[in-house]
Amino acid sequence: MARSQEHRQPAVDAPTTAASKAFDRHADAQRIEQERSQQRQAVEQDADVQRELQRSGAGTRGKPEVERGRKARIVLWLVLLLACAVAHYLLRMEAFDVLGRYLAPTQRAVVGAMAACLVMALARAIEAFVIEPNCNRVTQFNLKHVVRLATWLLLALILVSVLFANWYAAAASLGLISLVLGFALQTPITSLIGWVYILVREPYRVGDRIRIGDALGDVIDVNYLDTTLWELGGEHLAGFHPSGRVIKLPNATVLKEPVYNYSWPLFPYIWNEIRFQVGYDSDLDFVAETMQEVAEDEVGEAMMARVRTYREVLARTPVDAVQVGEKPTVIFRVSDNTWLEAVVRYVVDPKESGPVKTRLLRAILQRLQAEPERVRFPKGDLR
Repeated sequence: MARSQEHRQPAVDAPTTAASKAFDRHADAQRIEQERSQQRQAVEQDADVQRELQRSGAGTRGKPEVERGRKARIVLWLVLLLACAVAHYLLRMEAFDVLGRYLAPTQRAVVGAMAACLVMALARAIEAFVIEPNCNRVTQFNLKHVVRLATWLLLALILVSVLFANWYAAAASLGLISLVLGFALQTPITSLIGWVYILVREPYRVGDRIRIGDALGDVIDVNYLDTTLWELGGEHLAGFHPSGRVIKLPNATVLKEPVYNYSWPLFPYIWNEIRFQVGYDSDLDFVAETMQEVAEDEVGEAMMARVRTYREVLARTPVDAVQVGEKPTVIFRVSDNTWLEAVVRYVVDPKESGPVKTRLLRAILQRLQAEPERVRFPKGDLR
């Protein structure tokens, strides 16, 4: 009787064990889904991603305290403005009539100085209190260039107004100068238009890794007339390793050459491949499983989870998100010689592609060479 009860006892506990396992699986699924939701929300709240999704203003960050030096410069321009205003008031008194025909030019110069001080104070205030507290680093860089260009244009206009009392003569002089400069400075003017295009359309920004024409590198500066790249590769190196040189490109290049951007905020990754030549008599299933397993271990679950999150974000765009796979894949190709090409394809951060490829190459070779009976590599002259 006791033996019969012992045989029946597992049958009684089995439903409880199955229910417990099902509950654990459900809890794990909920936890994973919650983590993915949090990751997706974090990505979607990123300023760069929001701008790419909505093509609207960039996100904000915490408002830093304005530096004392910036405040002092703003106060200095305001003090100079006040001093010019006092000088302009004094010049209207009868005591300064002794200046005679020099009185009117002096008054114009003082008014011009007042306008210049006001423009400089406003420019400094916009940079310190509007741009820096409310924009990310890249947007700050672009907007500061715009503000400074507008400042110089206004100062030039003020100078012309001071030098020419007659606006008609000033306009005629400027028109003639512009006509001459337009013919003589076609390339710089085109580069300036290219700079405006870069600011508006953002084919690339400071910090992006791009290829434009024959140049490959990281963007470290976008000026009014040219773009500066920290070169990668070059004729002496291969891959994405810095060469130690910088490349200066006229901004006009962006209007004539295609731009390959490796740092698109919605999907800041690229696909890489590693190829091995193996014989037709190799165990292809073993080769594929080994290469994929090593690639998944090296790339890491964190990378695949991030790609999975970005794939869900990409679903909100016209991009076919189904084509964005987060796991490494292995394919075989027929080589031009008598061997097969085993290719592992994986997703990687472009700035980590070199180190990741080196680690993968070593790990895969070590695993495959440990099974010489199942994996046939070319030997000697058999290549």
